[in-house]
Amino acid sequence: MFLNIALSRKLPLVVLLGLVPLLLLREWIVVVAWIALAVLAVIVDIVLAASPRALTVERVVPFQVRLSEEVQAELIVRNGGRRRARGVIHDAWQPSAGARNNVQKVNVRPGGARRYLVSLKPTRRGTRTAEHITVRLFGPLGLGARQFTFRASSSLRVLPEFRARKHLPSRLARLRELDGGSAVNIRGEGTEFDSLREYVDGDDVRSIDWRGTARSREIVVRTWRPERDRRVVIVVDTSRTSAPRVNDEPRLDSYIEAALLLGALASKAGDRVELIAYDRVQRARVSSSNRSNVLREFASALSTVEPVLVEADWTGLTSLIRTQISGRSLVVFLTNSDITSADVGILTSIGSLTKSHLVVLASVADPEVAELALQRDSSTSVYDAAAAERAILDDHAASAMLSGSGVVVLSALPADLAPRLSDKYLDLKAAGQL
Repeated sequence: MFLNIALSRKLPLVVLLGLVPLLLLREWIVVVAWIALAVLAVIVDIVLAASPRALTVERVVPFQVRLSEEVQAELIVRNGGRRRARGVIHDAWQPSAGARNNVQKVNVRPGGARRYLVSLKPTRRGTRTAEHITVRLFGPLGLGARQFTFRASSSLRVLPEFRARKHLPSRLARLRELDGGSAVNIRGEGTEFDSLREYVDGDDVRSIDWRGTARSREIVVRTWRPERDRRVVIVVDTSRTSAPRVNDEPRLDSYIEAALLLGALASKAGDRVELIAYDRVQRARVSSSNRSNVLREFASALSTVEPVLVEADWTGLTSLIRTQISGRSLVVFLTNSDITSADVGILTSIGSLTKSHLVVLASVADPEVAELALQRDSSTSVYDAAAAERAILDDHAASAMLSGSGVVVLSALPADLAPRLSDKYLDLKAAGQL
């Protein structure tokens, strides 16, 4: 706890109002006396203010909130002294916590307690913190105050906003349509138990269910359906290329929106969904997620992930996938790495995964590049247009190389990336590739 002395804003006004008539009398001894009286009044006011050691301040904060939503932090002020505590309280949150009414008037009677609510509407995901609570208590004249800063560390986890949630109902409806037609389209014995039926000539005797046969007095066999749940691995690139802002939003936030929507959809489809956030090291991992809690686990893991100003280690990432992901899986890379640079290694690293996995690469398209390519207003804009055209051509060439190695390449504007990626997932299921 830190103790300071504070002066009221009305003190200069009181001094000036008193000096005006005294200056007209031109009696400087009277002026000095007035100033001395004002100083004495401030000292007396500070002495009569409530004792700082008599106050107890507690902050109660919710554990987490979704970005753009509003929650209430609770300040509980208890006065254990003999004087009424009058003044203001300041809840010192960092600016990105979006505290709206964090400065409030305090008036607590001796032996009493009061609760004050502070509205928080965070502007950034991650962990928002508050370290101190400052209380300024005035005396009866309101001229001087004792100011006290209490240590009260609190944190609020801000989850991603998940604006793409609005696209989930329509994709789930299409998923149900696909499931309804799967019985006709899927062939083969399969590996998942479906039901029991009576034995007919030609059935494999190894499929006979002896317990069911004993209960029904008829020979019954097990029927099977092809295994439909697959493993979906979503890789979120957190390297330097995820930091640039497109439409006033970091690319990484667009990746997170796409990962949440795809994770929710794939879990509803019965697939096992995993998440990896990676640059040169693993920043977050959700493995073998509980299907009913995919959204919560993904949002929690991605809430604190931030872009790191390093190049992505694609060789290390693909080695991690090979060693830890067994069986054929859908591997989705959310990245805007410079796939035109030969030294990055993304072309060879990701392309090599197609031998054992179905690979999708989804990236954020920048509308400003397309706009620059159309500008012809001046010599400077022509140069900008040429650079934009070169970037577009290089991107198309690299995408063609990835497609040639079996990678499914997808590019969309930030707001469209999540629904487009989910549609591609459903297309792959409809085509029998998942």
